[in-house]
Amino acid sequence: MNVRVFISVFIVLSGFSLLPAIGAELEPYSIEDWAKRADMNNVSVSSDGNRLALLKIPSAEGNPVLEVYDANDLSIKPFVMDASPMEITRFYWATDNQIIFTARQMIREKIGGFNDGAYGGTEALLTLHKDPEKNTIKQLNRMAKNDRNTGGGIRGPIIGKPGKFLTYEYKKGSRSPIYYEYDVLKGTRKLITRGSEHIGGIQFDGYGNPQFASGYDGSSNEFLDYYRAKGSNRWEVINRQHRENFEGWRVFGTDPLNPNDLLVVAHNGGNTAGLWSFDPKTKQHKELIYRRPDGDVRPIFHSNRYKHPDAITGVRFYDGRELKREFFDEEEKAIYEQLKSIIPNADRISIRSRSRDGMTIVVYNRGPRDPGTFYLLKNGKFQVIGSEMPWFSSDRLADVEEIKYKSRDGKLIRGFITIPNSEGPHPLVVMPHGGPFVPENPSYDGWAQLLANYGYMVLQPQYRGSTGYGLDFYKSAFINGGEGGGKMQDDKDDGALYLAEQGLVDPNRMAMFGWSYGGYAALIAASREDQIYQCAIAGAAVADNIQQLNYYRGDIERFQTAGSEEQIRMWADSISPIKEVSKVNIPLFVIHGDIDQRVPPKHARKYLAALEKANIPHKALWLEGADHFYSTLFYRHNVQFYTQMLDFLKNDCFGGSEAVASK
Repeated sequence: MNVRVFISVFIVLSGFSLLPAIGAELEPYSIEDWAKRADMNNVSVSSDGNRLALLKIPSAEGNPVLEVYDANDLSIKPFVMDASPMEITRFYWATDNQIIFTARQMIREKIGGFNDGAYGGTEALLTLHKDPEKNTIKQLNRMAKNDRNTGGGIRGPIIGKPGKFLTYEYKKGSRSPIYYEYDVLKGTRKLITRGSEHIGGIQFDGYGNPQFASGYDGSSNEFLDYYRAKGSNRWEVINRQHRENFEGWRVFGTDPLNPNDLLVVAHNGGNTAGLWSFDPKTKQHKELIYRRPDGDVRPIFHSNRYKHPDAITGVRFYDGRELKREFFDEEEKAIYEQLKSIIPNADRISIRSRSRDGMTIVVYNRGPRDPGTFYLLKNGKFQVIGSEMPWFSSDRLADVEEIKYKSRDGKLIRGFITIPNSEGPHPLVVMPHGGPFVPENPSYDGWAQLLANYGYMVLQPQYRGSTGYGLDFYKSAFINGGEGGGKMQDDKDDGALYLAEQGLVDPNRMAMFGWSYGGYAALIAASREDQIYQCAIAGAAVADNIQQLNYYRGDIERFQTAGSEEQIRMWADSISPIKEVSKVNIPLFVIHGDIDQRVPPKHARKYLAALEKANIPHKALWLEGADHFYSTLFYRHNVQFYTQMLDFLKNDCFGGSEAVASK
């Protein structure tokens, strides 16, 4: 198939809400607009390309419903299914006329403990018929007691085998899963393989064959990586790594140029992770295919997973804020290049779904001026399916740029600024990411865009400990003692001071807002004696380091790994906000969900009680029925949260100073 001709299609973009609105006034959108959840998501086509399904939220306070369209004519009224009182969270195409979906609901009013939430879930099979009245739903497993579903479930479709799914279960008293191939049409299953106490974490190829696994050798204190060649029943150890080694090593598939070799992403003695060709027989890295000195790379898989379920076609990486790809496959490269040339506000483009014959494609774009738009390429026509947030226009959203600055100890720090559509210098909100040991490279960030829409510049600093920038940068947050409240905090503050020095922000109107670890950083900011902020907003914050560590300390101390060292040094050595309460010297707003399983509510209760005892003025907001994660912040939560946050910034923080985009 000539891909260059294939993409040369008639483009239909009628009704595309993200095109600039001529003459639009740059006034903030309402809080109600920002509080809405995504209008649609999880868009995909059936393998024959004739049906298109998606999740859509029909009203601000509603739950998602599943809509199934005729992909040949999206104007035809879709089949709509509501799982009320449960909430559909995702789905897969099982066959051309069957969908497996997962749904959840709150099953208790309180959490069971750390990482034991209040939601439960189940999976079910929807069978579609020509007559929608004959459509049927079959529940596939019992409601899980929590959202982890420890009794078993569905791993996902076996892409290379139509109508087959990979399922697993645990026998009573066993911690080793048993894997099955489930036939959706027949409703039967057959055994594929069993995990054991020696071999776990089994990964399967696109045809359901066990391919990779992990284990541990107690005699040498090494983690093991296993490989099972196609057609073999024998697991072979191909890699060993001491449990206290921080380097990464992960195998992703076979080398398209030499199927006897594997492709792995590994540090292999380097500071950043690169893509290597690896010989499983000699257990040696043969060739460094691609590595960058400024960050890690990740593999790209073929866009047609039905025909090429295991094919790796290139690598992806970030160059500043831009996501870049280096392809080994020229046809895949041509598709992405042409998509980039025709999509408005093209930024993070991805092919979300593709039919088996390759002729029907769902494309997704997301970026600072596009909250997320889905497109359908079919029958020589490229058309908009819909936007995640169609009520927003691109010209009223804000650009995001990368900045680089030096922290006070000379370390180079990267950051991203969301820039309001107004004249500066702007008031500033420093918004550190959670984690803290995670990567962040924002495309469309709802919180940053909300704040920018109301006139605040937002800085998202990539403080030391952020991953993706190399091992040295990551380990510098804890290897010589936890730097939480120390150098990690300096990295954030120095970014704010840099922006003030550049004349981009007003040094007398600076605040910090964060969630999870970001909330921890906001509590630290509130009590710093060398104060640069006018207020702090702490969401779902770790307030007591030792309390948080103790939820899992016993487990990680019994089996010491590199991860144990990371967590123990970080939290045991870093400054704990609960011990700094008496030093709080700026207005403080504390927000917490009352069923937060990751940072349990006890953190906020203890911290707020200490503030009361010390007679320190503050504000607090409890979000009823909200867990730690963004997916459990519903419209009602967001209206409360955003209303009170913006009011706090305007009146408590900056004393009523003007801070709206129209000023």
